[in-house]
Amino acid sequence: MRRLFPVTDQTSADLTDRAWSLDELAEAYEYPDCGPDGHWLRANMVSSLDGAAQHDGRSQPISNETDMRIFGTLRALADVVVVGAETVRQEGYRPARAREAFAARRAAAGQGPAAVIAVVSASLDLDFSLPLFTSPLVPTLLLTGAAAPADRVAEATKAGTQVVVAGDGAGVDPLRAVRELADRGLRRQLTEGGPRLLGQFVAADALDELCLTISPMLTAGDAQRISGGPSVTVPHRLAPACLLEEAGFLFTRYRRI
Repeated sequence: MRRLFPVTDQTSADLTDRAWSLDELAEAYEYPDCGPDGHWLRANMVSSLDGAAQHDGRSQPISNETDMRIFGTLRALADVVVVGAETVRQEGYRPARAREAFAARRAAAGQGPAAVIAVVSASLDLDFSLPLFTSPLVPTLLLTGAAAPADRVAEATKAGTQVVVAGDGAGVDPLRAVRELADRGLRRQLTEGGPRLLGQFVAADALDELCLTISPMLTAGDAQRISGGPSVTVPHRLAPACLLEEAGFLFTRYRRI
């Protein structure tokens, strides 16, 4: 059974007992108007019922096919995908690819053929021979601090990766990272984690929206939550915007109030 439960006043199609089309998903997850100087940072994560963001170090075991369709749709709508270095290493990240199903939509929005991948790393301890760095459709960015190791900056630059300084120390300032990307015209922003990076965005109050898949699974163990790291003084309240359900999976969307 498939259902779409509209939480806002947006028009919703009857999606009972059939697969959601990519156009319907794109409309359900459309970015708000950022304006010429604005930006919108959205996170996309998956969690088990008992709060695990991963199983055996990866998110795929608690995901499903529809979650991956939404994952692809969110990437296809974004100007830039922001991801932590550890997630790049663990998940085997590859460059974003152009998808014919979204080509007209991206062209109409003034976007390039695929989202830019922006990797956040203080140490730049990355394998720059990977396809993410050597053969992306659009150049990969590296977000780091001013005190990043000079030899690793040189190695990244040699590989054709643009290094963006978004912090005064070794690490990245989340709010500055968002602004640096927006200044490059990358205003529709998506982060896919991992939990440590998402926690930094949450703690800095930089996150505008969370797209969270709740997987109908229990994992136990000591897996990370979707958001880790520094705590906030007062929990941030978000408002529900959309809820999809399929085969027990809940695909939720919450926005900044």
